[in-house]
Amino acid sequence: MTQDNLNPNHFELHLIANTAGLAAIDLLAENAPVSKQKIKSAMTKGAVWLESSSGIQRLRRAKKQLAENDTVHLYYDAAIQDTAPAAAELIDDQGDYSIWNKPYGMYSQGTRWGDHCTISRWAEQHLKPQRPAFPVHRLDRAASGLMILAHTKKMAQVFSGMFKKRKIQKQYRATVIGRLDDIDLPFSIESTIDDKPAMSKILSLQQQDNNTTVVIEIETGRKHQIRRHLSAMGFPIVGDRLYGSDAPEDDLKLQAIYLKFNCPITDQVREYKLNNNDK
Repeated sequence: MTQDNLNPNHFELHLIANTAGLAAIDLLAENAPVSKQKIKSAMTKGAVWLESSSGIQRLRRAKKQLAENDTVHLYYDAAIQDTAPAAAELIDDQGDYSIWNKPYGMYSQGTRWGDHCTISRWAEQHLKPQRPAFPVHRLDRAASGLMILAHTKKMAQVFSGMFKKRKIQKQYRATVIGRLDDIDLPFSIESTIDDKPAMSKILSLQQQDNNTTVVIEIETGRKHQIRRHLSAMGFPIVGDRLYGSDAPEDDLKLQAIYLKFNCPITDQVREYKLNNNDK
């Protein structure tokens, strides 16, 4: 496919280096319908991949010299490239891992189209000293709050194991549509999600006119678990158009507010909590 056949706002390129020594940026610039500067920016933002004998990974260095038969993949979307991530807040830096307050709109993980709007990439670019960052759990793009990032692959494996063994306590704050009056606390919600067992527990609630703010703890980590559990009760979260809310608010009123675990480095108890006014 030639440049003339490609939509300059959204396209894919998959190019094989026929000779060794060619710079990746030059190969892309010869075939892409956008400027070399835009290609360099796309590389920085994680939209270019190098497939070689050692595997496939993001390619950020424009002058990377290619080996013969290396394949370069460019996934370009102008809207994604133009998106500017909100600032994440560093809560604690323990060297091999860190705790962050992820803002609304920031992703937990990137896609082939880029990773510059992810919490991990934000950490890699703003931590001092700079380190790689690996997400060990997920938080919806539309949600905000506390996240753990590992900074070595070994630490990522440790935290992943802790999550699987339920050694990390997590609590969330959600504002739902309606008045949740007739329940005894703590109130357990046990229903399957995608044919898998899921358990959430409402620990506290506070009435606000026709809405209710709840603090909820999860013992399993199914996709959209809290959103789906509360919606199934008839109380969708404010701003959650996916699961039944027609409120005009742009932001999903769901925030990860509490983490507690034994530090895998020191074995000391680590506890992190966001207040009501923390965004």
